[in-house]
Amino acid sequence: MGNIVAIVGRPNVGKSTLYNRLVGARDAITDDFSGVTRDRKYGFSDWNGKRFTVVDTGGFVHGSDDVFESAIRTQVSVAINEAAVILFMVDAQTGITDLDEDIAKRLRRSTKPVFVVVNKVDNHSSYLDANEFYSLGFENVFFVASISGSGTGDLLDAVVEHIDNEPDLETELPKFAIIGRPNVGKSSLTNALLGEERNIVTPIAGTTRDPIHAHYNKFGMEFMLIDTAGIRKKAKVEEDLEFYSVMRAVKAVEEADICLLVIDATQGLEAQDLAILRLAQKRHKGIVILVNKWDLVEKETNTARDYEQGIKARMAPFDDVPVVFISATEKQRIFQAIEAAMEVYQNRTRKIKTSELNDLMLPIIEATPPPSVKGRYPKFKYITQLPTHYPSFAFFVNNPNYVRDSYKQFLENQLRKHFNFKGVTIEVYMRAK
Repeated sequence: MGNIVAIVGRPNVGKSTLYNRLVGARDAITDDFSGVTRDRKYGFSDWNGKRFTVVDTGGFVHGSDDVFESAIRTQVSVAINEAAVILFMVDAQTGITDLDEDIAKRLRRSTKPVFVVVNKVDNHSSYLDANEFYSLGFENVFFVASISGSGTGDLLDAVVEHIDNEPDLETELPKFAIIGRPNVGKSSLTNALLGEERNIVTPIAGTTRDPIHAHYNKFGMEFMLIDTAGIRKKAKVEEDLEFYSVMRAVKAVEEADICLLVIDATQGLEAQDLAILRLAQKRHKGIVILVNKWDLVEKETNTARDYEQGIKARMAPFDDVPVVFISATEKQRIFQAIEAAMEVYQNRTRKIKTSELNDLMLPIIEATPPPSVKGRYPKFKYITQLPTHYPSFAFFVNNPNYVRDSYKQFLENQLRKHFNFKGVTIEVYMRAK
């Protein structure tokens, strides 16, 4: 089960405001009118050392109130199936509505942890009124004012008790997730690799609904392959099933070790690609960019080198990733793509001896010391790699607060220069000695 926290509830109870509070950014569109969330929102959050993905389920379907309420019921059903924790949001100012009762009835059937989040509790009077929500029949009820953040700390303390950052792996094999927008050729790539028609392949965007897991064991390489449903912008969606696809795609990123982001060579890297790329990056997944349909591009006007530079410019500052130009239908360079993914997997699991790190990095630091802060210079003692599932390094220094972000970036660049960490994020931590 991916560490997905889903926010559900009827329109205009403050789901997007809570989402912004949890992910620490004003990311979703918020307004005082109901149903203003125009795009699917999924972002990264962490609390007390626990990391998870937050999904804002607001405003998914245009249409009449009946259709809208039906879509909300569908979202609740999907959240019950796919999320690790469900935040059921209600409004203290309007009290319990019929739709709240209906959602509560569905959630009570679930075995997943459900937290009732009573929003807009910002004074003593509203606090007294909010007690009526205990009648919905849930043990965990939290009173918050999401616009100010009041009460969200206690809520997050309870949520992270149900978050496990150690993945429940069904297999020790590497897990590769094929991700990307609809109709870029993900299913065609899976079929080409496996040599069989595992997926229905049509030119209609969004054909793939579920992630398809397949065991790959050919040419001396063995791994689990996950083909996900495409991630599509809300403006292009008129069906409830698409929300299900988004949840499964986000969940696949959580499951995977390496994410193979497939983009259409005729369209380029779009904002929706960058959104899922950032999510994979924040979750410290390995990343490989696959430029599919390269056989359809006019080579006179687009060289692979120029195209790759354009992609990396949009990905900056994290641009140390392999880019492979493929054609899934023509089976061009698809095994080169897998070789790149295997290399990134090795990079992500690479361990460097402490003695080797210190022999390399301490002379570099001595030759290029950090700038002074308030007339004082940080003094580095030693470096060690931390026991995490991605490359992370602790630099022990007399005063960590004196090391600026620009120097941390310099240290990361030096690590990348001398060790192969292509395709993976590196975390550099300063520790007091």
